[in-house]
Amino acid sequence: MTIAGVGPGNPKYLTVEAKEAIEKAEYVLAFGRVSSSLKSIRDDFIQVNRVDDIIKHINIYNDLLLLASGDPNFYGIVDFLKKKGVLIKKVIPGISSFQYMMAKLEKSWQGANFLSLHGRDEGLEKVKKSYLTIILTDKENSPLVISRNLKMLGVKGTMYIGFNLSYDDEKIIKINIGEEVEDISPLSVVVIENEMD
Repeated sequence: MTIAGVGPGNPKYLTVEAKEAIEKAEYVLAFGRVSSSLKSIRDDFIQVNRVDDIIKHINIYNDLLLLASGDPNFYGIVDFLKKKGVLIKKVIPGISSFQYMMAKLEKSWQGANFLSLHGRDEGLEKVKKSYLTIILTDKENSPLVISRNLKMLGVKGTMYIGFNLSYDDEKIIKINIGEEVEDISPLSVVVIENEMD
C-alpha cells in the first residue's frame, strides 16, 4: 500500500508526485471530503467512511493508494496503520493544513508546540508552556471550546482560527482567548499566541 498526502484540500496544493500517484494507481481509497475535492483528477475513488474500512480494503486490492488529508505523517494515518500491522510500501508527503495556515498568517512556526484534538484527547495545559501553539480541531474540540477552556486555564493571548482552509469558503479570523467564536466548520486549525509572563 502507498499512502499519499493530498494537502489541505484544494487540488492546487497537491504535489506533482501525489497527483501522478493518483492518476496511475489501479485502486484509490479516499474519505468523502478528499474524493469530492479531487474528482477533477479521477472519479473512481473507493470511498471509505471510517478508518477501520481501510483495513477491509487492504486485503481485497493489490495496487492500492490511500489518500490522506494534509500530511499522512503529521497526526495522520501512517501510525495507525503501522499499529494494525499494515505493510506500507511508500509514503508521499503532503502540505499540512497548519503549514498552509502559517503561510496565510505570514508567521514563522519554528519552536511551535503542536497539539491534535482531532479525535484525540491531548491536554490544553501544554499551551501554558509555549509562546506559540498550533492545534488541529474536531467537532467536539472546536475553536469555541478551546477558547473557553484556555480562559479557564488562565491563558491570555490571541487565537487565529482557520476554517475550510484552501477551499473557496475559507475563513480566517482573529480573536482574543476567551472570546466567543462561531464554529463555522468542524475541521479547523487554531494558532495560539500565548502572552507568557
